[in-house]
Amino acid sequence: MRAKQRGVALISVLLVMSLALLIIGGVLRSHRLLLQSSAQQLQQMHLKQLALANETWTLLRLQDAGQTSGTTVDLTQDWATVRGYEIEDTHVRVAVEDLAGRFNVNALLIQGQIDQVTLNRWHRLLEMLELPALPLEQVGALREVSQLRQLPGIDGERLRRLEPWIATLPKEAALNINTAPEIVLRSIDGLDAATVTALLRQRSTTPWPSVQAFTQDPMLEGLGLSSHGLGIDSRWYRITVQVTQGQSRLRLATDVERDPKTRQLKILQRRVLPSNTHEISP
Repeated sequence: MRAKQRGVALISVLLVMSLALLIIGGVLRSHRLLLQSSAQQLQQMHLKQLALANETWTLLRLQDAGQTSGTTVDLTQDWATVRGYEIEDTHVRVAVEDLAGRFNVNALLIQGQIDQVTLNRWHRLLEMLELPALPLEQVGALREVSQLRQLPGIDGERLRRLEPWIATLPKEAALNINTAPEIVLRSIDGLDAATVTALLRQRSTTPWPSVQAFTQDPMLEGLGLSSHGLGIDSRWYRITVQVTQGQSRLRLATDVERDPKTRQLKILQRRVLPSNTHEISP
């Protein structure tokens, strides 16, 4: 009888010990996960601080460029140089894009009559992106490209393909022919790929000093290009700072506008975009 009682007591002790070990193991796992989460948060804070510091530095550089540049905004200027450097175990990449080099969809969204030249350019852009015809409702000016998701016919896939080539600027913003990428330039009156390639090669060293110089360029002679909606300058930019440390990556995208009177820059919006190493760099 006593042996049986000792056996029961021993089993009880073992069960209690097993339960205690399970509880301790759970506490240790929770503690380890908490430490990992805290470490990740601290790392993200460090990456964000580094990105903000580079944003500030780029704003100063862009501000100086605005005070010294002439009447054009083009890719031969200092602001357009992509910069990258290493600091300890962290890689930083800073790029500035002229948003006036994109197709301004607000020109199609403002209520009222839309000119045929702008409509034709929109249709050509969609065709080159292999997207179906997409008439946009005149809902008024939008502040962000992501707001297009609210319009009929624009799903996530279509917006993903459109996003690199479009912007939401004031209706009067002209398309900067000195910064527009190939696909946007090709939307101008149906320029062919070979001509645009030659124009880009020429532009890389000799930007056009005026819209008239562009439309009368010898390579465009006889095409009768319309100068409507075209320009050679800009006051809207996007600063993109990408910070990578090990497997962690953070992107900071900041849209700014230069006041036409004071020439000072103001931040329109700032977005912090954590991303993994499999995403495409901006």
